[in-house]
Amino acid sequence: MYFSQYMDEWLYGEEGYYKNFKAIGKSGDFYTAVSTSSFFGASIANYFYTLIKEGKADKNGWLIEIGAHQGYLLCDMIQWLYTCNPTLVQTLKFGIVERQSEVQKAQLAYIKERFGDDIQITHFNDIAEVEVEYAFVVANEIFDAFPCELIKDEKIASVEANEISWEEAPTKMLAWAKTHRLTQGEIAVGYEDFAREMSSGIEKCDFVSFDYGEKYVRNDFSIRVYRSHETFPLFDEALNLSESYKKDDITYDVNFGHVIEAFSSEGFEEVAYETQARALIRFGLIEILEQFAKQTTQEKYVREADRVKTLISPTMMGDRFKMVHFRKN
Repeated sequence: MYFSQYMDEWLYGEEGYYKNFKAIGKSGDFYTAVSTSSFFGASIANYFYTLIKEGKADKNGWLIEIGAHQGYLLCDMIQWLYTCNPTLVQTLKFGIVERQSEVQKAQLAYIKERFGDDIQITHFNDIAEVEVEYAFVVANEIFDAFPCELIKDEKIASVEANEISWEEAPTKMLAWAKTHRLTQGEIAVGYEDFAREMSSGIEKCDFVSFDYGEKYVRNDFSIRVYRSHETFPLFDEALNLSESYKKDDITYDVNFGHVIEAFSSEGFEEVAYETQARALIRFGLIEILEQFAKQTTQEKYVREADRVKTLISPTMMGDRFKMVHFRKN
């Protein structure tokens, strides 16, 4: 099978890595911005609130998260929107795109823990099921979880019994690679369909997504496996695919040029593309932290400020964590 099929089975197949809920922390997944600080979600919500005040977003529309893990980000956003304007939690509708039933249960349990019965969540198994007039859609690190093909010297990777071999690449794929001057690396599979389905179902949309990558083609393999908080390049001799298959996370750097191309072709405008740090500061992260300082103890403020530094410090998160904002009117 082609590598994209292998990766799809690895992550989403029966007993795949994402089939069941994964904990975040020392015994589970790597920490993400969402699990680091609730101010990440508050900053995005603050941006959404600004768009509502400016008449660019609909207060009667939907707030939808794709790939919400336990639901931390969506809940943090809802909490901040309530702080800004309590009526918004009555006019807005809330949704999560999540295909795994066990993860859906974990999300609903956490949301009930946070808000009781005051907040109702609609689950969508796929973005294609979302058919609404307006939605503010947010995602954190989803594009690096799309299956990808591996290409090298006009050959494509295939996998048999957890062993990678190379064969002649299909003509269409070679044409895409040549157009994008890609000679070696990953080609994500599914960006075009994802953008098409979002465009088809959501009449007007703001889509804000965070991920690790660049606009340009690296012409090198970035695909890697996370195992017990260690990172192994896919072709590392120390990595045994048969041992990692479906048990460990597998990911790669996002080619944002490819993402932008896919969404632009479906009528989305690229509103912004910038580092995560710059985006969060522009969204109001520092102002939110300053408000928090006036309402809490010095000890709690210092603890939260240290977490916020992780979100915006180039030395901690790196300039390769990016935010892209697409709009469809």
